[in-house]
Amino acid sequence: MRWLLAVFGSLFTVLAVLGAFLPVLPTTPFLLVAGACFARSSPRFHNKLKRMPIFGAYLDQWDRDHSIPVSAKRKAYALIVIAFSFSIWAVETTAMRVVLAAVGVTLLVLLTKLPTTDESA
Repeated sequence: MRWLLAVFGSLFTVLAVLGAFLPVLPTTPFLLVAGACFARSSPRFHNKLKRMPIFGAYLDQWDRDHSIPVSAKRKAYALIVIAFSFSIWAVETTAMRVVLAAVGVTLLVLLTKLPTTDESA
């Protein structure tokens, strides 16, 4: 079971990194799932993930108090709105625009439900 969790942790880490660069792919959920997989399968990989320059501080804060910094939440709101607005504008079919709008709104709602702190990561 540990090796399976390690494989999933690696997969979700790759998806999180891709999500940092691709507008429609979310980063935070994949990062949190990767952290949870590694926490249960490999403390070494979990610590490596927490030491990553871009994501590490956020994971460390999540592990400490299950929250994200307000500044990170604001950036996430802005990126979601910008990325999904561009994506909705770029596609041609109405059905795809509706799907993108629904996914974007869902992400915004889920992000709203995450607890925040004034402390920066």
